[in-house]
Amino acid sequence: MKIDFSINKKPVSVDVDPEMPLLWVVRDELQLKATKFGCGRAMCGACTLHVDGEVYRSCALPVQYAAGKEVTTLEGLSTETQIHPIQQAWIEEEVPQCGYCQPGFMMAAAKLIQEIPNPSDEDIKSNISNICRCGTHPRIIKAIKRAAAIQQASKI
Repeated sequence: MKIDFSINKKPVSVDVDPEMPLLWVVRDELQLKATKFGCGRAMCGACTLHVDGEVYRSCALPVQYAAGKEVTTLEGLSTETQIHPIQQAWIEEEVPQCGYCQPGFMMAAAKLIQEIPNPSDEDIKSNISNICRCGTHPRIIKAIKRAAAIQQASKI
């Protein structure tokens, strides 16, 4: 079945089973590799991306749900001339250890600082349920706070 949607502000059309998880369309059909497969049950968050500005776990989301919508992956957070505050903070705080889960965390964090411009530790812990098996959570919290500060400074 042909499904049309936009990904990272570019229109796409895919001819796939409408029940195929969006994750596999993004990775295998569209060759955008930042979004990762983790658990396959929408629990770990490695596959987190945005659909019409909302956070979704793409491993459990049928591609048909994306029809007519805007999907954003980590590759789409930045522009040609500027990286997103989340990406900048992740670099500055040297967050990744293995890095596998980090794209999902970054997508969840981007949405968080959009909704809560100055999140507390509790805001972060209660709004981001992604899992990092390497234990980089303290650096993730620091990076989210740094990204919020970068975002606030850029609005001045």
